[in-house]
Parts: sequence; structure tokens; C-alpha cells
Amino acid sequence: MRVLVVGSGGREHALCWALSASSLLTKLWCAPGNPGTAALAENLPIGASDIAALVAFAREHHVDLVLPGPEAPLVAGLADALAAAGIRCCGPTAAAARLEGSKSFAKEIADAAGIPTARWEHFTDPAEAVEFVRRRGAPIVVKADGLAAGKGVVVAETEAEAEAAIAAFMAERTLGEAGASLVIEECLFGEEVSLFALCDGTEAVFLGAAQDHKRVGEGDTGPNTGGMGAYSPPPAFTPALADAAMARVIRPALAEMAARGTPFRGILFAGLMLTDDGPKLIEFNVRFGDPECQALLLRLRSDLLAALLAACDGELADFDLRWSDRASIAVVLAARGYPATPARGGVIAGLERAAAVAGVQVFHAGTDRRGDRLVANGGRVLTVAATGDDLAAARAAAYAAIGEIDWPDGFCRRDIGWRALQGTSE
Repeated sequence: MRVLVVGSGGREHALCWALSASSLLTKLWCAPGNPGTAALAENLPIGASDIAALVAFAREHHVDLVLPGPEAPLVAGLADALAAAGIRCCGPTAAAARLEGSKSFAKEIADAAGIPTARWEHFTDPAEAVEFVRRRGAPIVVKADGLAAGKGVVVAETEAEAEAAIAAFMAERTLGEAGASLVIEECLFGEEVSLFALCDGTEAVFLGAAQDHKRVGEGDTGPNTGGMGAYSPPPAFTPALADAAMARVIRPALAEMAARGTPFRGILFAGLMLTDDGPKLIEFNVRFGDPECQALLLRLRSDLLAALLAACDGELADFDLRWSDRASIAVVLAARGYPATPARGGVIAGLERAAAVAGVQVFHAGTDRRGDRLVANGGRVLTVAATGDDLAAARAAAYAAIGEIDWPDGFCRRDIGWRALQGTSE
């Protein structure tokens, strides 16, 4: 099989790492990739959202499967364009990708399918949104309806915070058109987990679960980020809860999408809150999370490429995935100043020593090569992932590896996995 992975982050490095182990693989490309993917695949000078160029390359080089990492090209119609060219894509059509591209659409699907979720309203007028907040009170959640690169959700502890978010999104347009309309919903309480399912339009296979850490500071303080770390499996998400979530969230969503003539194929990511009433849907995403992907793939024992092909070909009904019983963790190393203005250009050394720690894989994200030097060129720069007999052992390995990395401008959270290890919830 000739495979093209789309994207340039730690998630895409992890996908290339997993795919490179497949006996089915004959050629692997990554567009645009990074210095980490370059060791496993041929990097291409094609942007992740350059749909025309991606399709042209896939056609010219007889690519058998395209695996998009980020959501933006899927929402923009990459899968549709590839299908028109007769090329498999393990990702949803633009119509099905609206599950991530529009918060209000996802909520409509949840309501139509009977999926438990927070009570919500959709607004296009800021005055009406403010009036709703004043009527409902706080805490309350304000969400930009469109894609906002992880910056479109405000959990407002006060009405004033909610009104400020409404003004920023709708009046000041800090997120552009993504915030032109809003979803405002009740605040759910409990532990948050990320569930992943591989879908073929009608069937779904459990693709693991993880718990991530969004805030930049230890103890879950400071501004939200794209993710500072994750671990798998989350102890609070028992096999019984996983089965319940697949039955009450994933499969009803697939059935509703199929009934509308927009079947969902690819990776469906359900952000869930484990409430006293059971798992409730927070939001859908239409791809792997980052850094959840890095943690999950370390535990996958099955051939990822075979699974992706089964999803594309509608053959998941009798498909199963094998998982390691070991725990895994992924710790993000970010550049000083992230998530605001990260420092760039700092030289990174010691990755060979880090990767030599037992159970560790180092995934690149915001890195670049300048001559023979590896330098930081982004906010989230590296993900150090590790497995262990239990979460404590995995975390010890990851932080031991981080200790081998020489990068003065880098920092990480030192408490990834604290909920599970301390037995406390947020």
C-alpha cells in the first residue's frame, strides 16, 4: 500500500510511526511533515490545506490511501476531492465533517439521535446571547460555532466572563467568521475523557480513550492550549462506561448521519463528560486528538493500516483491535511563551538519549532543521511519550527522557496524569 499522511504535528509523526510498522506498507509520504516524519516517510512541500495539490500528487503517484491528521482540510472537502479522483481517504466528507466544523450542527445531530448532552441554544445576535446568559446565570459555556483551532470555548465562571466572550467572538471577531454565531450551553461537571472510534459509515470500532490536559499550568491553571499532555487508559473510564458511550453516543450519531445521507467514515472523536448521570457529549471532532493520538498509538497492537483500510472499505462489522494492557502517557514540550508568543530558533539536543530510555518514543511537532541543528519552530515542539506497567511507571519514563533533552527555551507540565495518580478529579 502507498499511503499519504496529511499534516505536520506530533499527531502526524505518531501516525507515520504506527503505519511504518505495517507489513502492508510499501511507500509512505507526509505532507508537509516535519523532521521527525522525515525519518519514516518522504516529506512533501505541500500544505495540509492545499487540496488541489494533495489530490494531484495522490493521483500522479498512485496513492492507495490518504490519512488526514488535522480537521481543516476535511471540513474544506479533501475527502470529497479524493473520492472524485478515485482515491481512498480515511476521513469524512465535508458534509459529515460538519460534526466538528459546526458546533450547532453537532448539537442538532445529538438531539435528533437522542445522545445525552448539555442543554444548549444557538445565537446569531449578540444582544440575544447576552440576554440568555443573564437569564440562565453562570457558570455557563460559550462556544464559537465554527472552527477556531481550540480557542473557541470559554467556560465562564461569571456572567461578566460570558458577556466578555460574547463580545470578543461576535462583536470584535477575534476568531473571524468562526465566532459569527455561538452555541451557549449549560456547564457539565465531572471528569472529561476523549473517546475515539473508527467508523465505516455504519459500523464503529472502539479506538481507545485518553484524558488530556488543556491548560498550560500545573494543577490545570492558566490559559487553554492545544494540549499539554495526555494519558491512556483513563481509570475513571471503565470498560462498562466505554461500552455505554459507544452505544449511546457513537452508534446513534452514525445512524443519524447515515439516515441524512451523509455517512461518517474515519475517526470520530467524542469529548465526553463523565457526569453522575453517565457519559454526556461535550463535542465531536472528526480526527485524532493531539496529543491523545501519541499516547493511544503506543498501546495499539493491531496493524493500524489494516484497520484504516477496513474503515474505508466498509468492513468493520467483523473487525477487532488488540490493545496492550500497559499504560501510556504523552508529555508535550512547548516553547517558552506558549500559548501566546512562543520563542523560536532555540537549538534542541539530546533526543537520542531521550529516545534510549526504555518504553519511550519522541515525536516531533514544531521542529525544523537548520543545517545539522534541530531548532524549535512552533508552540508545541515535541511530545515525549512512554509506556509502562502502570501510569506511574510510564510517567517516570517520560520525565526521565525529558531530563535528557537539552533545550533551554522548552518547558512542560510536571503533573501530567495527576488526576489518575492522586485519585482526584477536576
